[in-house]
Amino acid sequence: MDQGLFIALIGIFLSTALAGAGSAIGVSIAGQAGTGVLSEKPELFGRVLILQALPGTQGIYGFLMSILLLQKVGLLGGAAVPVDTVMGWRYFAAAMPIAIVGLISAIYQGKAAAGAIMMTSKRPNMSASGMTMTALVETYAILALLVSILLYTSL
Repeated sequence: MDQGLFIALIGIFLSTALAGAGSAIGVSIAGQAGTGVLSEKPELFGRVLILQALPGTQGIYGFLMSILLLQKVGLLGGAAVPVDTVMGWRYFAAAMPIAIVGLISAIYQGKAAAGAIMMTSKRPNMSASGMTMTALVETYAILALLVSILLYTSL
């Protein structure tokens, strides 16, 4: 395997691994709050589930970026294309916005979701407000995904 392809694969790995780890942590933080609420108010399951799921999207974004990059280097449905070192670093750089922002935003979105879950437990009619506040954190993951895709399309 040439050095450029190896560098690209590290970026691809990090795109999925970091964004996915952030989502797992974020969903877990929200899930901890959710299980406590549901033990007292099981009728709130649907609302709590939506709030818990929100931090999971960053992992999907990282996975999507990895699929796009794997296709670009020819490792999906074919043989790897030659990738020089400079191009390997470019692929790596394209993966980093969603990898890093996905990790961080998912964790903080999980914290926001936990707060929204606690608010929903006390005032169920405010769950939509909690969802909106939690979704605002997602904006930065979407922007990072957009930057990663723009970098990808420029390669």
